[in-house]
Amino acid sequence: MAEDKTNCFSYEIIRQGEEKILQIACEECTFPPLIEESKMAMAKTIELLTKNSGVTKIVLTQKRNFEYDYHQTNILNEVANVFKVLSKEEKLKYSSLVTATGCTRYLREGFGSLQYIISTQLKGDPVSAYVELRRLIRKERIKLDATIEEQGIKCQEYFISMLAYVIDLLEKTQMISMLNPYLAGYAVGDRSIYRRLFRATIRPDFMFTKLMSTYPSDGQVLDSYSVGNTEITIFGFPDSTKTLYHMVPPEFKFTEEKYEILDTARKVMVEYKPKREEFVDPKRMREVFTNVGKDLIGDLLEHQGMKLKTKEIEELAQVLLRYTVGFGLMEVLLSDPKIQDANANSPMGKTPIFVVHQDFDDCESNIIPAETEAESWATKLRMISGRPLDEANPILDTELKIPGMTSRVAAVTAPLNPTGLAFSFRRHRDKPWTLPLFIKVGMIDSVAAGLMSFLIDGTRTLLIAGTRSSGKTSFLGSVLVEIIRRYRIITIEDTLELPVPALRGLGFNIQSMKVASALAGKETTEVDASRGIRTTLRLGDSALIIGEVRSSEAIALYEAMRIGAAANVVAGTIHGASPYGVFDRVVNDIGVPRTSFKATDIIVVANPVKSAAGLKKKRRILQITEVRKDWEDDPLREGGFVDLMKYNPETDKLEITDALANGDSEVLKEIAGSISEFAGNWEAVWENIMLRADCKQALVDIAEKEKKPELLEADFVTETNDMFHKLLDQVKKEVGKLDSKRILFDFKAWLKKEAKRR
Repeated sequence: MAEDKTNCFSYEIIRQGEEKILQIACEECTFPPLIEESKMAMAKTIELLTKNSGVTKIVLTQKRNFEYDYHQTNILNEVANVFKVLSKEEKLKYSSLVTATGCTRYLREGFGSLQYIISTQLKGDPVSAYVELRRLIRKERIKLDATIEEQGIKCQEYFISMLAYVIDLLEKTQMISMLNPYLAGYAVGDRSIYRRLFRATIRPDFMFTKLMSTYPSDGQVLDSYSVGNTEITIFGFPDSTKTLYHMVPPEFKFTEEKYEILDTARKVMVEYKPKREEFVDPKRMREVFTNVGKDLIGDLLEHQGMKLKTKEIEELAQVLLRYTVGFGLMEVLLSDPKIQDANANSPMGKTPIFVVHQDFDDCESNIIPAETEAESWATKLRMISGRPLDEANPILDTELKIPGMTSRVAAVTAPLNPTGLAFSFRRHRDKPWTLPLFIKVGMIDSVAAGLMSFLIDGTRTLLIAGTRSSGKTSFLGSVLVEIIRRYRIITIEDTLELPVPALRGLGFNIQSMKVASALAGKETTEVDASRGIRTTLRLGDSALIIGEVRSSEAIALYEAMRIGAAANVVAGTIHGASPYGVFDRVVNDIGVPRTSFKATDIIVVANPVKSAAGLKKKRRILQITEVRKDWEDDPLREGGFVDLMKYNPETDKLEITDALANGDSEVLKEIAGSISEFAGNWEAVWENIMLRADCKQALVDIAEKEKKPELLEADFVTETNDMFHKLLDQVKKEVGKLDSKRILFDFKAWLKKEAKRR
């Protein structure tokens, strides 16, 4: 540790791998520790850079850490090198002019200005120094033109050559070359120009993740909103396709006194190491640590003679929780319901987190996780999942649950990822998706929702196919909501993503089973997926829902389909971009016999649809396709796939095909064959599908009319589904048939009454 004379700018050199970090303590300084804002901070930093070569990062600390990356540090290093060169240049010293007989009386004023600019201005305000030098050389050239004495002319020419030399050194630096276009009309001393080059990433002492809190100077605001006390701004850029997701959480707006309280509290809290069993029940653990945090913060406030409101103490306790047993800024990021994915790439500390936003698709964020933070995440994920993440097992799939949301997490490390830890967080809604919600966002229309409702009630076998981030799991969750609550449901997943707890809370008869990941090593104690699926067949009459069909468990799944398809819904998700892609994966890649594949009744294909420029994408159901049973070798070539509905990119709608319009559907006829009202009567089948579609659309319409989006959530949708089935039974008993007009009238009357009441 070294100190300067003012005792406000002590510093140390820290080496982290290839990084050489100049860390400057500004706790006793009265000026802000921001190079772009403070002349003193810039001057002191450049002065230290002249004494310490090869610095790759600068960190100034004052309750928070203000970090400048390699590129910004390099800009300052160049200015420091210029200052170092000029300080050693003998010809720039006043004594050298004294030896030049007669020059003193010509150059005393100009040379005094030059020495002031170099010794005082250059370090703290290089742009102003450059502008002053340009003004000075113009002034000296005017004087030269007016000088008639030979000695005076020689002295002026000599001095102008010195000024030109200094100006040339500065013009070769990145700082001056990059800022030159903005110097027209520049006022000496205006530091706003430095914001074009310097933007510190800021983090409080108690956290590791860095955050670029200042707004980009060339950014154009596309949207802004708040999530709790966190401010979100989306920026676009005129000359780039890049979009910036800029987040300012509440902890970056605390007073210095609050930072001190948090820093002290964190040092106390980190002494306690949570055990694996505590992470098994994250909700309970968070409650305990929140209460402990409140008590600790209260004691610290009392000790320091400070008073805060109860709401402020609660906020501090939540922040303390995030940076001890929680996941820090990642939790704040995932609390935004518009975030769908968050990816932290390796090596940590080098690149920001990238997110997928509901409205703006792929965005770069202003959050940069540090290596220390990544190690902390990895440790907590091991404890939460009970699964390893090391060189022998470099892949970890698990789930993260925090208040208000759940997330699927995939982590990788060396040797699979040669640059260390990397993470992908897939955010799920805290409430299940529903078919009416999908109608509202345009993923399906009401007719598709009515068709799906009919197929689910008809206990068909369904595969929801699509690419990554296509909405497969979300759509499967909406299928669960459509199953009548009185029937039992068993879900099987290797990473818990389906909304089982929410559905259980709504009174669904649902049992969740967790099996070993397909990517896990052989030494795991978890039951493999194939055995898990076969076990469900012994657990009684149940609908069977598979989170994702990945590998050999598909064989067991098709056994379940063949056994259970006649009595219950069997459904799952699978990667595939088309019905044939699903067949190819299931039969040719996984090894399910062709005859077994025929147990699949319906394939629903979900995929993102991109705009013509490729900058926007929206999730859509592209096909609802039935699988016929009268083919032998290739269902595509032999007509085994029949589209019931297909997406039209021109209308951005999922449209009815001729096969569905004409009743040419073996699956729907098979469902109808077991129901007396529908047997042999295609018109009655179609009328019932449209009745369901009209009821779904009525719900969407009234939610919009009453400005009550909560009516489209699973709790109310489940009630509407119950009422729909009750009305089917009630009207049938009253009039002796399924009178669709009467059912729809009664349903809308009930819906209107319930919507007003809520």
